[in-house]
Amino acid sequence: MPPGSSAENKLGLIAGNGRFPFLLLDAARAEGRPVVVAAIKEETDPEIEARAAADPGITVHWLSLGELSKLIETFQRAGVTRAVMAGQVKHKQIFSSIRPDWRLAKLLLSLRTRSTDILLGAVAKVLGDEGIELISSTAFLEPLLAKEGVLSSRAPSDEERRNIDYGLTVAHGLSSFDIGQTVVVAAQACVAVEAMEGTDQTIERAGELMRSLDEEASTLERGLTVVKLPKPKQDMRFDVPVIGLRTLETMIRAGATCLAIEAERTLLFDGETLFRRAGEADIAIVGVPRRS
Repeated sequence: MPPGSSAENKLGLIAGNGRFPFLLLDAARAEGRPVVVAAIKEETDPEIEARAAADPGITVHWLSLGELSKLIETFQRAGVTRAVMAGQVKHKQIFSSIRPDWRLAKLLLSLRTRSTDILLGAVAKVLGDEGIELISSTAFLEPLLAKEGVLSSRAPSDEERRNIDYGLTVAHGLSSFDIGQTVVVAAQACVAVEAMEGTDQTIERAGELMRSLDEEASTLERGLTVVKLPKPKQDMRFDVPVIGLRTLETMIRAGATCLAIEAERTLLFDGETLFRRAGEADIAIVGVPRRS
């Protein structure tokens, strides 16, 4: 059972985009925990309001990126002492849409670099100093973590396994720089690396690049292999790798035939549907062990 899971304790949920916040909300409510949602205006799906309207154990408060003081005040007024971040906040939003209040502005000025990890880690420390502990975003969703081994109906081919090995080497080499979590490979050559755009856009970019090549002149195999990993010292409180049906459909459009993810540190959403669709598209999915 997740930390502090008694029914009397409220859970604060800082909700980004996608289905992650809803899955976490459902899991917390299944344990009878009241949930106070801090919904980000620039990111959170408005459907969260419908969930709150149907469940008196859920309250929703809307705030903009940068309103750190309002976030703290919202949780403190509600008696929240533990909170979780769930759902992506697009990296480019952090730099384009953010209008920092005085507390966040002060924090930003104190940072030596403004990578996602450092920024979110600093926010977590501020929350902790105010009596709000940020816990792992997988605390209620451990059954959704990917297992090790072949997860799809088809195992990777020899060529795809060579792509995975190369992609793992590239991903591990880049991970310490907080650049991104995804590498796309073809014929043991790096086609695309994730930056601020996110996983799906990286895969799309790789597909567009491969389609732009002159097929007769190209020496690359056409099939793409996607490798998505957490950082070696991934803080499981935020930015945990997530794979869902949308990413798989993006792979299909891009011509990707294989996906490698790290076991026990990657969340798989809608697993049954995901694996069925992968089988229909002849896509291999494999959970690789964590590299020590």
